[in-house]
Amino acid sequence: MNTPDWLNTVRRVAIFRALNLGDMLCAVPALRAVRRRLPHAHIALIGLESAKPVLDHFPGYIDEWIEFPGDEAFPERRVDHARLPGFFQEMQQRNFDLVIQMHGSGPRSNEIVQAMQARQWVGFVSERVMEVPGQLLMWPDHLHEIHRYLALMQHVGLGTDGDSLEFPLTRDDLERSRTLAGSAGLELERTVLLHAGARLRSRRWPVERFAAVGRQLTQDGWQVALTGSPAESEITSQLASSIGSDCVDLSGATDLGTLAALLHQSRLLVCNDTGISHVAAAVKLRSVVIASGSDVRRWAPLDTRRHTVLFVQTACRPCAYDVCPFGHVCALSVTEEQVLAEARRHLREVCVQ
Repeated sequence: MNTPDWLNTVRRVAIFRALNLGDMLCAVPALRAVRRRLPHAHIALIGLESAKPVLDHFPGYIDEWIEFPGDEAFPERRVDHARLPGFFQEMQQRNFDLVIQMHGSGPRSNEIVQAMQARQWVGFVSERVMEVPGQLLMWPDHLHEIHRYLALMQHVGLGTDGDSLEFPLTRDDLERSRTLAGSAGLELERTVLLHAGARLRSRRWPVERFAAVGRQLTQDGWQVALTGSPAESEITSQLASSIGSDCVDLSGATDLGTLAALLHQSRLLVCNDTGISHVAAAVKLRSVVIASGSDVRRWAPLDTRRHTVLFVQTACRPCAYDVCPFGHVCALSVTEEQVLAEARRHLREVCVQ
């Protein structure tokens, strides 16, 4: 790997990644690589407020969070047009030595980064002929999300420091999780967590199938608890009612740190392919992930021993619809029996460790 000379003088770095929870966790190995190569630099991450709780757990990698006001090309948040001019003016005044475009492949991401007028910027381009050694890499569409950004780190001379996810837990995270579990009557060493929500409805396995799995696991002697955001309380309420009185609904009761600590101490997660899957991977909790419509090659957990991803390949995958217009074949083709069999296998293996 050739290291550009200008990297040795970098002191002020901005990383642009205006994406949500799971996307941010998948960027952690790349953030780790930046910090390892630039241990004394001030590193700011420009992103969304929804991802800030992730970054708060990585003070060793990120020194500052800067909110991005949004852009019409990106659906993750509504654009705050009134703040945009001031945002770009502030970014220019920062005089960054380096801005790293870790948002995606598109030319719009590069335009945003270039508008910050840093001494140097690095990122992705759409064609091989546009590549520049040490600066621009053709978007590696064939790679996992984690490996895409590590490929960029390698290309620009920042190197890599492994592809493992991590999520540091604080003492407060652990104490809050134990208090919550105790008040709910949960013994975390025999708890299975179910997460039936996802931002897009097309990414959700049917609630009644989650319920069937939950009832069977309860009959097997496991405690079943439900996780979800406050916005998913209708889903968890329906699921809790269907599983029965032994089920504990924890939706809306956890911040990210408490949720991660619960996952760390529990025995298994059964979930849709959404952000919590990456949290489980980061805290080394086994999981069964039902991938409805998502790009499995890009988002599946890397550790295939600890994590099972169940999916059926369809011509319309990956899907960007909120509601599937084609009969939701990707979700309905994954059966309760498949999920339960994988859950029981993981739990048997946990018990003999």
